Amino acid sequence: MTMIQALRSALDVTMARDDNVVVFGEDVGYFGGVFRVTEGLQQKYGKSRCFDAPINEGGIVGAAIGMGAYGLRPIVEIQFADYFYPAADQIISEAARLRFRSAGDFTAPITIRMPCGGGIYGGQTHSQSPEAIFTHVCGLRTVMPSNPIDAKGLLISAIECDDPVIFLEPKRLYNGPFDGHHDRPVVPWSKHELCNVPEGHYTTPLESAAVFRSGAALTVLTYGTMVWVSACAAAETGIDAEIIDLRSLWPLDIQTIEASVKKTGRCVVVHEATRTCGFGAELASMVQERCFYHLEAPIERVTGWDTPYPHAQEWAYFPGPERVGAAFKRAVEA
Repeated sequence: MTMIQALRSALDVTMARDDNVVVFGEDVGYFGGVFRVTEGLQQKYGKSRCFDAPINEGGIVGAAIGMGAYGLRPIVEIQFADYFYPAADQIISEAARLRFRSAGDFTAPITIRMPCGGGIYGGQTHSQSPEAIFTHVCGLRTVMPSNPIDAKGLLISAIECDDPVIFLEPKRLYNGPFDGHHDRPVVPWSKHELCNVPEGHYTTPLESAAVFRSGAALTVLTYGTMVWVSACAAAETGIDAEIIDLRSLWPLDIQTIEASVKKTGRCVVVHEATRTCGFGAELASMVQERCFYHLEAPIERVTGWDTPYPHAQEWAYFPGPERVGAAFKRAVEA
């Protein structure tokens, strides 16, 4: 399966198992979603369980919160992550706080899917990576998979979770992993082991990171598309990097991170979002707090620029293998 097919399979499996699971959002019904993730679900489950919503992100999320509080398990799609801002108050002030405000009487078991990041020449309003905003909000879980197997397992876990989950989907990975040099896949998903997605129900824990690539020279902390860019940089530089795919940004698997950094003594953080107050800043701080006496070099960060999203310079904006590889070299030579 491609990541698109894996996500669709997760939705199909959960809708078949539980009649309380409903899917709605802009164009997700008849049209099947702008990226076709929900294609065929309305035809299979009917218009009462997979339906279109007006262009009103605040209304979409607000309705989902009410539905979740009364027993349903809504999965809503924000067509692009950039569009979540009109729904920010519903997400932050209502969904994230409902369990606490009601002393556990109500929960918000909702999953908010958002295609994120660049790579489709979508410009400033279709290409942002706002994950750091969500990780800052107490009560939200934030997830970003890097491959089809994890995408399906994590999405099923998110749907079955009683907490609100922000499920971020890197658009560049929908049809194959990219190396960052060109806007084309390194290898089609059909030829990669991570496309061997089981057909039925399975879950991937929301709080667990994965060792994407074992190594001894340095630890790379990354997620989403940058997992593949980091792997390409390791191959091109010949540096024996251990790549940790965070998968769940919050709650964070700090135990896996700590064990890896203490083993290698060096750490590089890579993400596509802007540098200042990006999630990498929190990662660097946590590593510094827990692994200071094991570090043999300063922690490196490789990120997007601190600018509005530069449509005309999209592929320069992304951390590519050259920039990531240069950070690897600085870390091992320090």
